[in-house]
Amino acid sequence: MMSNRLTDTLFQLIHALEKAEKRNFKLYVKRNSAKEDLKIIQLFDALDKQSEYDERALLKRLPDTEKPQLANLKTHLYKQLLASLRVLKSTESVELQMNEQLDYARILYNKGLFQQSLKMLEKARELATANQKFNFLSQVTSLEKKIETLYITSSMSSKVQQLSQEALEVSTHIFNVSRLSNLALQLYTWYITNGHARNPGDEESLKVFFANLLPHNAQELSGFYERLYLYQSYVWFAFIRQDFLQYYRYSQKWVDLFAEQPAMIRVEGGHYIKGLHNLLNAHFDLRNFKALAATLRQFEAFAETSPLMQHNNFRISTFVYITAAKLNQHLIEGTFKQGILQVPAIQLQMETFKQHIDKHRLMVFNYKIATLYFGVADYNHSIDYLQQIINDNSGLRHDLQCYARLLHMMAHFELGNDTLVEYLMKSVYRYMANMKNLTVIEQEMFKFLRTSFKTPGRKLKTEFEALLQRIKKYENNRFETRAFAYLDVVSWVESKLEGKPMSDIIHRKYLESKHR
Repeated sequence: MMSNRLTDTLFQLIHALEKAEKRNFKLYVKRNSAKEDLKIIQLFDALDKQSEYDERALLKRLPDTEKPQLANLKTHLYKQLLASLRVLKSTESVELQMNEQLDYARILYNKGLFQQSLKMLEKARELATANQKFNFLSQVTSLEKKIETLYITSSMSSKVQQLSQEALEVSTHIFNVSRLSNLALQLYTWYITNGHARNPGDEESLKVFFANLLPHNAQELSGFYERLYLYQSYVWFAFIRQDFLQYYRYSQKWVDLFAEQPAMIRVEGGHYIKGLHNLLNAHFDLRNFKALAATLRQFEAFAETSPLMQHNNFRISTFVYITAAKLNQHLIEGTFKQGILQVPAIQLQMETFKQHIDKHRLMVFNYKIATLYFGVADYNHSIDYLQQIINDNSGLRHDLQCYARLLHMMAHFELGNDTLVEYLMKSVYRYMANMKNLTVIEQEMFKFLRTSFKTPGRKLKTEFEALLQRIKKYENNRFETRAFAYLDVVSWVESKLEGKPMSDIIHRKYLESKHR
């Protein structure tokens, strides 16, 4: 029976390993086993050679293993793989080093070697303090307090007082970080589910939600993690409300925090990478062409030199964010054809990383690529990418779903599929109205498309001119920026009036902006 490769966790893990990690695993197993001919190594080799997980073929390669035994063998192999990776990667991870020291301290404590255990805990404390790992410090303090109740020292009174004070400080810090990280996560979840605020009512409810959950002393907190999650909370709060200036300011604060404490890049590489990603997006939203290019160069230099890129998750997220930024750069500079040239390489990488890239990110890529094709008047390819979004039923990004449908309808309008457009117009309008997602710009678009069927070709230019006049006045309206961010409707109408591809119009505007 052929199974989907993504459903077997052991298969996923083996195919995520690098050559050095595979070699290390075999040495680890042989070093810790009395047998040379180990079944788990045979299983490992068999799985490593498969391009897709196939249990029937697997059992044929393991003649001494019956099907009922296979599950236990796979479980054992999975545990051994993780154990070998833990040993190999311990020097690369602060968290693994701290946990190792805490594990040693517990072993020494259980053996009754209290003094040795305390010395090991002191090492763990120093490492945790240097890296601001207060959650871990609470575990260290808890074990120290336990030891002090069993092991009497000459400095017990002062030590107990110190531990009690530290426990209170750590507890307060953890409480603050927990509240702020919860707020950041809830705001991010709101955006992933709904997209941007659609009207003043959405914004007001968001403001109330934010004010109720933001700690009253948040601006006074000075710890690294407290400031990190505070800045993240403001980033999502501003982005959802489409206050792109505030979004930029707090994205910059987020990145600057790591510039102030560069040692934390190694500890919290994922947060640093995400901060750079948001800063790039902020420059895109504000059309800060020079700053976008400069930050992109900074990000690419980091990706080429950072030891963090040895880790799959950092390497993959960096690829995703840099690729998104490059596509955004083509979209705002009007270099759509150059962007399209990158698509085959992007798709190849996406296929390589497909088990690690979430549906939300795939939707965003598909929409950006569809927009590139639309901008060079390759409407059939645009429709192909939009269809992938429309067929997605994950329930993510209602706003992106709406704009994919709108752009899909416009592509068919460009192709002259009038009957299909008439059907789609009713379907898309109903979908967007149900989602309460209609802005003034979108309503104007529907109004124009509805009347375009009855308008003779010679008068259509007049209708486009009237549409342009109606929508241009909303370019600086904050609740309408969403429409212009997802689809540059003004440039599209201007392209129809001038008889040029939309990408040419956008590129001309970009060149003009450089000389201001």
